[in-house]
Amino acid sequence: MKATAKGHFDVKVSPLTEGARKGVWAPGRMSIDKRFHGDLEAVSEGEMLAAMTGVKGSGGYTAIEQVRGTLQGRSGSFLLQHSALMSNGVPGEWRVVVIPDSGTEGLKGLSGHLAITIRDGQHSYAMEYTLPEAP
Repeated sequence: MKATAKGHFDVKVSPLTEGARKGVWAPGRMSIDKRFHGDLEAVSEGEMLAAMTGVKGSGGYTAIEQVRGTLQGRSGSFLLQHSALMSNGVPGEWRVVVIPDSGTEGLKGLSGHLAITIRDGQHSYAMEYTLPEAP
């Protein structure tokens, strides 16, 4: 079945380690902890690797998080993979997808992508997904 799940989430990002590669870039590694509310009631944990350039507001990040909870009444877990770019403070390519075959239990077979919107410091999501009919 194809569907859309919407809601908001709280996120906490904390530095894990800071690395540096001379003359190239300075990566930042962070933990991600989220609590999703709405059609997806879940918690997630993940890690992010980010790099900012010498231009304020320009950089990119990649992350993977494991989401555990209930998606419109079906429980289980799945993995999300993030990839994003920002140029001069303007978000560019921002892609968050369900990693294929990562769904467990009632979310087995889940596929889709998640769009994140940030307004006035509040995070919301819209997840377009496909999920096989429940057995």
